[in-house]
Amino acid sequence: MTASPARLTRQDVEHVAKLARLALSDAEIDEFTGQLAGILEHAALVSALDTSDVAPTSHPLPLVNVFRADIARPGADRDEVLANAPAAESGRFRVPRILGEAP
Repeated sequence: MTASPARLTRQDVEHVAKLARLALSDAEIDEFTGQLAGILEHAALVSALDTSDVAPTSHPLPLVNVFRADIARPGADRDEVLANAPAAESGRFRVPRILGEAP
């Protein structure tokens, strides 16, 4: 196991906040000091794990193509679809013109 990291200080949090251009109150600095210390301690525990026998991966589960096969099949009948439209013209949906017309 590796040596434990240096304890995060209030000054460290103030420095990081300044670099990130964050204006933090004293209460926020105190709160974030504890939270960030916990995060860094956890990261140190994870870093200490022996992963030499673990293969690199981009996802924890083996993924395969989950899409269905691309097989052409007949679509809906044009006349049936247009019969349900509020307006149709020349075998197409008729929609209101949106450019160049005043309401």
